[in-house]
Amino acid sequence: MRPAVDVFGEWADVGKDEGMQKGHAPSVDEILTAALEEINEETIQRGFSAVDAGCGNGWVVRLLSEHENCTMAIGVDGAQSMVLRALEKDPEGMYFHQDLSKWSPPEMVDLVHSMEVLYYLDDILGFLNQVRREWLVQGGILAFGVDHYSENKDSLDWPEKVGVRMTTLSEEEWSELVAEAGFEVLRVFRANKTESWPGTLSIIARA
Repeated sequence: MRPAVDVFGEWADVGKDEGMQKGHAPSVDEILTAALEEINEETIQRGFSAVDAGCGNGWVVRLLSEHENCTMAIGVDGAQSMVLRALEKDPEGMYFHQDLSKWSPPEMVDLVHSMEVLYYLDDILGFLNQVRREWLVQGGILAFGVDHYSENKDSLDWPEKVGVRMTTLSEEEWSELVAEAGFEVLRVFRANKTESWPGTLSIIARA
């Protein structure tokens, strides 16, 4: 099994990041809509800040930056080629090439978003604890989506197909893990669910 950052770095080098963006966009739209509904109105009015963990080519950072009430959006990714792609597309943006488990934002933020990243981490609970303690302001919102989970049977052979270790958890186990890290789980739903696709398992939680 290879490190996920190596695989995704190679994908960025051959332009596969564009396909990832297109494929994930419908789910991310639903997740961000739900997340912003949970941020208190006072924070929205004064302006909210956000981090996209595992930002890829930066498309979610750019999406957040376009929101009229977003004062700062930051991207961080462990794959250097992805960060370079983000900077090519958004030279003025704030992107960091860092190991997610060892990095903290320059200042704590109101929203942390992550799409299709968490199950690649070696210590998911440790990362969630770190996000709650060092990334998010008190009452801040964590919003993430995963397509690889126990109930999505089509995803169970992905580790073998991609050649990357993935932690396989059920919907209930994901919720319990978030709660164990000290978050209040606000919403659990399947984004972009269709007749042929069980949807992205999505969780919105408050620090």
